[in-house]
Amino acid sequence: MYDGGGVFTKRNIMIEQILHIEIETCLLELYSAKNQNIQFQKTRKEFDGDVTLVVFPLLRVSKKGPEQTAQEIGHFLKEGVKEVCSFNVVKGFLNLSISSEFWFNQFKIAYNTEEFGIQEAKKDDPTYLVEYCSPNTNKPLHLGHIRNNLLGYSVSEILKASGKNVKKVQIINDRGIHICKSMIAWKKYGNGETPETSGIKGDHLVGKYYVEFDKYYKKEISELISSGMEEKQAEKEAPIFIQAQEMLRKWESKDEETVALWKKMNQWVYDGFEVTHKRLGVDFDKNYYESDTYLLGKKVVEIGLDKGVFYKKEDGSVWIDLSDEGLDEKIILRSDGTAVYMTQDIGTAIQRQEDFSFSNMAYTVGNEQDYHFKVLFLILDKLGYDWAKNCYHLSYGMVDLPTGKMKSREGTVVDADDLMEDMVQTSKSIAKDLGKLDGLSDKAADDLYEMIGLGALKYFILKVDPRKKMMFDPKESIDFNGHTGPFIQYTFARIQSLVSKYNSEISDIKFVNIKKEEQNLIKQILDFPSVIQEAATNYSPALIANYIYDLVKGYNSFYQNITILGEENDELKNFRVALSEKVALIIKDSMNLLGVEVPNQM
Repeated sequence: MYDGGGVFTKRNIMIEQILHIEIETCLLELYSAKNQNIQFQKTRKEFDGDVTLVVFPLLRVSKKGPEQTAQEIGHFLKEGVKEVCSFNVVKGFLNLSISSEFWFNQFKIAYNTEEFGIQEAKKDDPTYLVEYCSPNTNKPLHLGHIRNNLLGYSVSEILKASGKNVKKVQIINDRGIHICKSMIAWKKYGNGETPETSGIKGDHLVGKYYVEFDKYYKKEISELISSGMEEKQAEKEAPIFIQAQEMLRKWESKDEETVALWKKMNQWVYDGFEVTHKRLGVDFDKNYYESDTYLLGKKVVEIGLDKGVFYKKEDGSVWIDLSDEGLDEKIILRSDGTAVYMTQDIGTAIQRQEDFSFSNMAYTVGNEQDYHFKVLFLILDKLGYDWAKNCYHLSYGMVDLPTGKMKSREGTVVDADDLMEDMVQTSKSIAKDLGKLDGLSDKAADDLYEMIGLGALKYFILKVDPRKKMMFDPKESIDFNGHTGPFIQYTFARIQSLVSKYNSEISDIKFVNIKKEEQNLIKQILDFPSVIQEAATNYSPALIANYIYDLVKGYNSFYQNITILGEENDELKNFRVALSEKVALIIKDSMNLLGVEVPNQM
């Protein structure tokens, strides 16, 4: 419903509200019935109509067959409701066609509404926290991180557009044996190599030594097995692995030399991550570091023991029994007093509540961690934190390439930086072949290659339901005629060109008789606010991505079948340009929610 402040909150809710009131009157007059179950749905594409009334629930009061009941209600509405211009009956469904004047007036309101569909949060509204990225500092970001980053960032922007205060956070996993593996390999084989001396981006350099560790580790295991040792024993006694374990112990005891090396190599990675994030177009309001948070949860253990939420075993380890909830026992603190990941996540969640006083928090983490988050939220709830019920795991499927799965230890990961560059070069090659960017300066063309390549990457990943595993095909994602970002970007640029050729200023839109294609386009435009709300509720950028693709298809059908600038009637031409303009604005706003830029020329 349009509330006077530029906000629509549900698909066609205004017409449904009008119809609901009128049908209540109809039922009272025809059947002396009150407070009935009145159900609407969108009319199926193969039938004429805009709104469908489901008649079956009303048969008990009409005491007639479904078709006769539908006919009687249809005639009542057509005669008494100005918005209803015709109807048809299909079995127990009453399909109502709404007047073009109603749709025109709704479009006029939408056209004159700035930031149509987008709500602005008030300062005192609750805060939503979204965690995403959360990388390890022993390797660069890869394709899996790209999906994580794009999902987290887009969900944050969609929540903002739905009227929420949003803060974006990440936890950087900057400690542990995996970090020490890179450190020991660099110390043994690096010869003092740095990002400056090697010309290698910092996160890539550290990742190089993570791969080097694995290479030497496997070699030493093989040698120990050849000397007669069992494989599992060899894995534990390989000299380079023992050295990495010793380095971790030194770090935990705050050995100055070890901590200094750790800080130096981590900074290389942070600098590298910053470059990647900037090109990908994502940002964060606050970073948390595992080296700061890994002890936080230990403070909560005593509270949990006092409350009887946790219990201690004979060896001193601390556990929680979740078998009554259909789960199992979960360790919270090891017998030697060291924390596990669950302990840290409990402490970090509580710390974030202290930092932001959030009402809701979403964790963008792959679906292999589904169980972990069920346990985490349950523990927080048992500890008495009311906000735990509003924590959500934005669980997503893995991303594969046509070439197969990725393994970071073996150096076969699809690197995020390389993939972004490949996408830009692919867009350049395809755009040149199609002659899309003829006549542009080299600088303007390069900017467009970047916009198209990264737009293709982002849209292709975000159009897929987050919960689904997906196959990312770089070439398919840049098809200018497919279900892709470039197809949508091209339509936006086409509209910009059309609007720029229209010399008159659109100051007022006067009523004109509109065609079916125009009416359909208006209905799609009016869906935009409800799609934002639905996407926010479901934490699903795919709903935005697929909505905008359908809108673009609808516009292209309108563009091909309806005369716009060649229209002789000035008022009709004015309306059609305004309609094109509004579609372009919604394309831009929608793509912005996905983190995708749209070009004015293409």
